[in-house]
Amino acid sequence: MSAGLFALLSQFGLAGLAAIGLVGWQRDWPRAKTYAWLAAVWAACLAASWLRRDGAAAEGWLRLWITIGLIGGLAILYGEGVRWLKRRRIEPVPVAATGSFSPAELDRYARHILLREIGGPGQQRLKAAQVLVVGGGGLGSPVLLYLAAAGVGTIGVIDDDVVEGSNLQRQVIHADGRIGMPKVFSAEVAMRALNPFIEVRPYHRRLTAEIAVDLVREYDLVLDGTDDFDTRYLVNRACVGAGVPLISGAITQWEGQVSLFHPAKGAPCYACVFPVKPAPGLVPTCAEAGVAAPLPGVIGGVMAMEAVKWITGAGEGLAGRLMIHDALYGETRMIGVKRRVDCEICRGQG
Repeated sequence: MSAGLFALLSQFGLAGLAAIGLVGWQRDWPRAKTYAWLAAVWAACLAASWLRRDGAAAEGWLRLWITIGLIGGLAILYGEGVRWLKRRRIEPVPVAATGSFSPAELDRYARHILLREIGGPGQQRLKAAQVLVVGGGGLGSPVLLYLAAAGVGTIGVIDDDVVEGSNLQRQVIHADGRIGMPKVFSAEVAMRALNPFIEVRPYHRRLTAEIAVDLVREYDLVLDGTDDFDTRYLVNRACVGAGVPLISGAITQWEGQVSLFHPAKGAPCYACVFPVKPAPGLVPTCAEAGVAAPLPGVIGGVMAMEAVKWITGAGEGLAGRLMIHDALYGETRMIGVKRRVDCEICRGQG
């Protein structure tokens, strides 16, 4: 191959790299696909330069391709590192941190205010926050109690069920004397008894597609602890549509999981991670398979903790991570999760 022809082919290689980058950006290719094409063209040009290093021009091209590979690799690593940090970065819910505390509230929240990551401003944000909890059962019980205790100013709870005796093994917000009462009103009694400084909004009805998005838009954050997959997917669609973050938890028998879904801030939505609803009977409910009594407290406590962290901006949350807890063997695992570019629910957000 002549030096001129080799130089021409090398120039075509440079143009190919630029063309792949442009096409990948315009057509919204997955980054992995773009990187693979870039790496293939670069490797071919590098190999050709290495095989024909018999002159000053060829040596120059070889050094150029090595330099391009080093700079390009560092740029990709830097970009992916920034994206990773952004996925893990918790941004506080945009609520106004206004309002003063009474002496009784200052005494009540003193242990929060002492925490450097929360302090007075964080507690004010909790007081100003409006949080919706979907489900007043096993997971909803500890979530509602801890949000109330933490001083979240406005807490909505929606559930169409009533308290039954079989609930009391794990649904600790309810009581024997309130069997037969709608769960949302039973939860309201317990929450007001725990903290009279909060507002509770009970919705004794089923969450439906007709009201979901409008209801979610009234709140800064949604926590879903239902055991019905149709409701989980409905809550996810409503949160994506309203641009509201969702903390979703699930339990069965001895195992539970929690994650924070918020595609508007770069995290996946629920459907990104679980794109297909399980077939009927494949994932039994607690009523069908049983559940260890303290497990909802463990998972619900994590959900409430994630809510407090999200609202106050403290620490590092579960956006982009799925926490799986196996209570039977005392193991907790973290799995990285990410958005799917072909997700029909959140495509185009973020």
